[in-house]
Amino acid sequence: MSISPAPEPGEPQGPSEPSPQPPDASPQEAQQEARNPQAQQDPQNPQNPYRAPDPYGTPNPYGSPAPYGSPAPYGPPSPYGPPAPHGTPNPYGTPTPVNPLAIASLITGILCCLPGVGLLLGLIALPQIRRRGQRGRAAAVVGSVLSGTGLALAVLLFTTGAVDRAWRDVKDGVREGASLSLVKGDCFDADDGPKDTIDGIRTVPCAGKHEGEVIGTFKLRGNAYPGDDAVEDAGERCVGLRYAYAMDGWALPDDVDVYPVTPTKESWSLGDREVTCVLGSLTDGGTVTGSLRAEESAFDAHQVAYLKAAHVLDAAMDSAPDATEVEDDLPGHKAWARRVSTALAESSRSLRAHPWPATARAPLAALATRMDKARARWDEAARATDADAFYAPYDDGLTLLDPRAAVPARKALKLATTPPDFGAPGEGDDTADENAKV
Repeated sequence: MSISPAPEPGEPQGPSEPSPQPPDASPQEAQQEARNPQAQQDPQNPQNPYRAPDPYGTPNPYGSPAPYGSPAPYGPPSPYGPPAPHGTPNPYGTPTPVNPLAIASLITGILCCLPGVGLLLGLIALPQIRRRGQRGRAAAVVGSVLSGTGLALAVLLFTTGAVDRAWRDVKDGVREGASLSLVKGDCFDADDGPKDTIDGIRTVPCAGKHEGEVIGTFKLRGNAYPGDDAVEDAGERCVGLRYAYAMDGWALPDDVDVYPVTPTKESWSLGDREVTCVLGSLTDGGTVTGSLRAEESAFDAHQVAYLKAAHVLDAAMDSAPDATEVEDDLPGHKAWARRVSTALAESSRSLRAHPWPATARAPLAALATRMDKARARWDEAARATDADAFYAPYDDGLTLLDPRAAVPARKALKLATTPPDFGAPGEGDDTADENAKV
């Protein structure tokens, strides 16, 4: 063994002897070590085969070494495990959206403004939520339940008539303070008395005293209010309903007549289209005792035959023109005379054709003959060329229709025999016209 002196500073070093290799080092490892002498000097270098081993149980922060030939993954592995497969919700990413139809179903169900809509939206949303993996199932279910409940209540209200009754109450409340709705056959008192509009209505039994009795109702058509005059004209239809309700006009008290209760402009805007026809006393504070109702079923066949013939003539007489003076409307009066002449011919023919009982044949035949004579005079008035030519046959025809001439026939048929008190003949055209009622 020789001991070499230590080199002096600055003295070049000669070649050194190669380091002894471990007996089991392969030629490749030896070459690698020769190329990387730092690996021998750094015992902590992972490339140093002679570095100290890791303490037992210390995990390798970089995971297990990749197998030979397998490329190492880029960067350190994720601390949250392997990436989620495609389509699986990521708990750390964007949240799953809520189905918009489910929200709409919940809102409409809570508001109950459109019964059934929330139920429909909920039924559409539920399969979409399952198919798309969206949220909102609870909202769709709650909205469907609320909307379905609202729909069931709406159907119940309409089928039981509750809505109609409630709306009727609203209309009656605006009809000039009327407190309730009247139907055919009702008798009532009114705080302000019978008139075109009724205030403070109180229904009362028809057997006692009352101010008015409803003989029928009908509805007007249209969207916009037609005006007071048009509504008043429509109310004239109530006159025709009087005959069906109280068939014998002679049986009515003298101060009783028909008047309509019509919609107002205010009630029309709320849907009120009903005209109520009332039969009652027109005297201030006047009343009627007992029901005035006497329909066709209240009479026998002979009485009905007579009353129908009389009604044809009464309807024609009631169609007189508005102008009371013939000079003011000669064409209108001539047309009216033609209608009366036609009605007289029809009434006379009906009286002659019916098989009357023996006690009524003579008075009814006399009445039919009187009608024939009157028809000839009314027909002459219908052909008049001026007012003077009209008056003479008109006066004769009106005298022949004096109601007192019908008393014997009525007595034989057991009908009312007291003529209505319309005034004495000749007091004016209007009173004379009314005297012609048979």
